[in-house]
Amino acid sequence: MIRIAIANQKGGVGKTTTAINLATALAATGWKVLLIDLDPQGNASTGLGVYQAQRVYSSYELLTGNCTMDDAVIATKVPRLDLIASTQDLSGAEIELVDFENRTHLLENALNSAPGRWDICLIDCPPSLGLLTINAMVAARLLLVPLQCEFFALEGLSQLLTTVDRIRMRFNQGLSIIGVALTMYDRRNRLTEQVAQDVRAVLGKVVFDTVIPRNVRLSEAPSHGMPALIYDIRCAGSEAYMGLARELLGRLPKNAQVAA
Repeated sequence: MIRIAIANQKGGVGKTTTAINLATALAATGWKVLLIDLDPQGNASTGLGVYQAQRVYSSYELLTGNCTMDDAVIATKVPRLDLIASTQDLSGAEIELVDFENRTHLLENALNSAPGRWDICLIDCPPSLGLLTINAMVAARLLLVPLQCEFFALEGLSQLLTTVDRIRMRFNQGLSIIGVALTMYDRRNRLTEQVAQDVRAVLGKVVFDTVIPRNVRLSEAPSHGMPALIYDIRCAGSEAYMGLARELLGRLPKNAQVAA
């Protein structure tokens, strides 16, 4: 199973929107997809129409060893897309998990217990570089970074890249960045274009060609409990995420295959 952490310690960059819509786009191509909501806010869960009453077990119980992967998995309304939801219990996990042995490898151990069931796993991380995000980066082999086209974008990215280097040195030498996705792109704004140029000048081909535009339908879709690709597949945001999914698939290891 390919494991991709979707992370940026800065909030409001389109991280959860990216997780939901990429997962949906990949499922639409025939991949069996698992999305893990590791953000205590639980927005990825709500955005897929999985509400509190349905979250009997969550990523919190999975990390603390109080349930199995089979217990935690919820089938979403999107064919071939499963979810491990988040609840508010996860908000205290950063403190609770400190006392756990192998506390940085809890998610990795859980995922290792369910080989072969899914082709790809996307992990929606919280907007911080705490123990939850570290668990995601230790469990993953690839990192996707949504980056908002704004003035402080590169400053926040520098901090994230430093953390990635530390994770590589201490826990996961195989972690690599599969790409940086520029989000909330507004062609009418000169600053947006300048930031995009600066990011590409610094990171080069690591930045995806596809950019995610500011789009009203992308913002509306979560309130209806569905990905934008289902809410309005023809909107500019949906088309952008389908393009991003195609690019992502092109960057995956050559031996990556859809399970039979």
